[in-house]
Amino acid sequence: MNDDELRSVAAKRLKARSDFYKYLFVWLAVSIIVTGVWALSGMGYFWPVWVIGGMGIAALFQAIDVFGRSGVITDSAIDAEVERMKKS
Repeated sequence: MNDDELRSVAAKRLKARSDFYKYLFVWLAVSIIVTGVWALSGMGYFWPVWVIGGMGIAALFQAIDVFGRSGVITDSAIDAEVERMKKS
């Protein structure tokens, strides 16, 4: 990879990380709001767990995308795949 490609990949990764942290803030804000609505409405069945849990699942998948494997396909990975394809 040349420097321009590396800068492009780095910029995308930084943007994804920034978006993830923004999502965590939104998750916290929504959690506080729905818990407040629940508290003001009589505190029966704790229904906000569905909202908080659903957003938590989305946060988990986003975290895997942001902090998991980079997803960058290197020349060596391509060469290795070509070799595997030649053998079969």
